[in-house]
Amino acid sequence: MLQRIQVRNRWKSIFKPWEEADPWLFAACIALTIFGGIMIRSVEINQGLIDWWRHWVTGAVGLFLAIIISRCRYQILLEWKWPIYILINLSLIAVRFIGTTGLGAQRWINIGGFYLQPSEFAKVGMIVTLAALLHDKTVPTVGNMLRMLAIMAVPWGLIFAEPNLGTSLVFGAITMGMFYWGNVNPGWLILLFSPLLSVLFNNLSTPIWIAWVVVAGIIAWRTLPWPWLGTFGTVLVNVVSGHLGHIFWNVLKDYQKMRLTGFLNPEKDPLGSGYHLIQSRIAIGAGELKGRGLFHGTQTQLNFIPEQHTDFIFSAIGEELGFIGCICVLLVFWIMCFRLVTIAQTANDNFGSLLAIGILSMLIFQVFVNIGMNIGLAPVTGIPLPFLSYGNASLLSNFLGLGLVEAVASQRQRKKRWN
Repeated sequence: MLQRIQVRNRWKSIFKPWEEADPWLFAACIALTIFGGIMIRSVEINQGLIDWWRHWVTGAVGLFLAIIISRCRYQILLEWKWPIYILINLSLIAVRFIGTTGLGAQRWINIGGFYLQPSEFAKVGMIVTLAALLHDKTVPTVGNMLRMLAIMAVPWGLIFAEPNLGTSLVFGAITMGMFYWGNVNPGWLILLFSPLLSVLFNNLSTPIWIAWVVVAGIIAWRTLPWPWLGTFGTVLVNVVSGHLGHIFWNVLKDYQKMRLTGFLNPEKDPLGSGYHLIQSRIAIGAGELKGRGLFHGTQTQLNFIPEQHTDFIFSAIGEELGFIGCICVLLVFWIMCFRLVTIAQTANDNFGSLLAIGILSMLIFQVFVNIGMNIGLAPVTGIPLPFLSYGNASLLSNFLGLGLVEAVASQRQRKKRWN
């Protein structure tokens, strides 16, 4: 009996450092990673590839790092915000000189056969930097917000120039989510988007564009600290943005233009920009309620959908596991988001809360956009489905974010237990 108690205590001492982590969040991420490997295996079963195995190995490494990070004091990152910021910018600059080109973009650095994508890790680094800048400001001023936007604009511009439209959009979602949680005036956030909406509305309808310029001016008048100057500047920026929309359009690469417009009418170019969307919708529709069965999807097994193991993994889920399988995946993502919100609401400090919201904004935006482009409701932007799509850098960055949030959760729970 004594020996049994000693063995039990020994096991308890081994797992004690991690017993305060959020089990539901860990379980959701692990389940999605395992399931992602299974679906990648299904997609590539006739091609003799081992990406599914690499996905699991990378996930295991990421989980190990997440567990280690979860036992660290996340507050120490406050002192490292500028070194982290400098490091992500240097890595993005290095891509311009020693990066490897693929799929029309220069995004990867080859290190001993491992292709590192700095833009993926830059997302987590930017979350840390923004959280550190926002955490001590009860109500940020316009000056604070503009300064933070200027800081964020440097890595965003480097990523956009790769070109990497998808990750640059994720940067925008992270910034907006953290600004909102950091008590930035919601009206200011709308004004940040107003030039982009002016470009869109001016191309759709002139009356709608004029009405939007008026609405933006009213928002500026009611929310900005200097009404006359702020309203004049807002109206001027929106008018100029509307007329310069065509110039902005010409800055984009041809494949980016096709991705942005192809989802509106994919049948217009069924063998070109619309091919992915058409085949993805066929696959998901063919799955019906219960699916065709794992490893039995015709669109999937016959390789009708390019890049299905990355951007279009959700179409394989829809075809082989049907509506029920898709709902189960969405339910796991819902659990993940719910736990992230809970951790953000009960964190010890604003810094930890902002870290959780930053990771939430990063993940939920990617989920919405990826699934949206799989079912034809969003343009194809190359954004992976978190923990499910194949991509070593993306999976590792997601687990690093998980580790940061678990660190916040662990210290929050420890504080409650002490009290």
